[in-house]
Amino acid sequence: MTQSPIAAPRRSALVCLPTYDEKENVGPITEAILAATPEVDILVIDDNSPDGTGELADAIAAREPRVKVLHRKGKEGLGKAYLAGFAWALSHGYERILEMDADFSHDPKYLPAMLQASQEADLVLGSRNIPGGGTVNWGVLRKIISRGGSLYARTILGIPVRDVTGGFKCFRRQVLEAIDLPTVECSGYAFQIELTYRTLRKGFRVKEIPIVFVDRRVGQSKMSKRIVLEALRKVWSIRASGFR
Repeated sequence: MTQSPIAAPRRSALVCLPTYDEKENVGPITEAILAATPEVDILVIDDNSPDGTGELADAIAAREPRVKVLHRKGKEGLGKAYLAGFAWALSHGYERILEMDADFSHDPKYLPAMLQASQEADLVLGSRNIPGGGTVNWGVLRKIISRGGSLYARTILGIPVRDVTGGFKCFRRQVLEAIDLPTVECSGYAFQIELTYRTLRKGFRVKEIPIVFVDRRVGQSKMSKRIVLEALRKVWSIRASGFR
């Protein structure tokens, strides 16, 4: 008799944490996440960081069983790193998959509220653009670019989400399964827009909760004018695709 394959055991939640040259942040951020949310595991997704972030993450994982590490060959963009993390999470049976930055721009203190909100919503967004949300240490130009980018994408795509470019999210596994991850087109700044749009087009429930985004503590921002302009162009491609 042929035996059916054994399904992966269901686990509670996994935080996907992409890193590239985050040696000074990876230790403190993993410690803060573990302390804030006893029920979650962490997957560090390192793109072969030249500064040794991946090796440090391995050392952390060796002493902390809730930390896992996924090594990738090189830097291919934030979206590709998240897609690899999402695929790993689904194959290992996690029910809720979160994404966040490794530089403390996304404060781990919001994780419990996001997990709580995910009991009723299929996708929870940490939003800077609703009452109670905001940014710290941002100049006027960056605020204009961020809010303008969200308004631009919302208008073209016809969606109600206030912070469509935000990267602090909690997905239920059914959402990522329905999105069909290998077909995701965007990799840079527009990646977040595409995933939120696809989620809405599939009819899933989306909820925004307020967060305060704090500019990174250590290191340099990886945002650039080229990334923003690419995203503005990609919005039209997202709209044309429809993702019905």
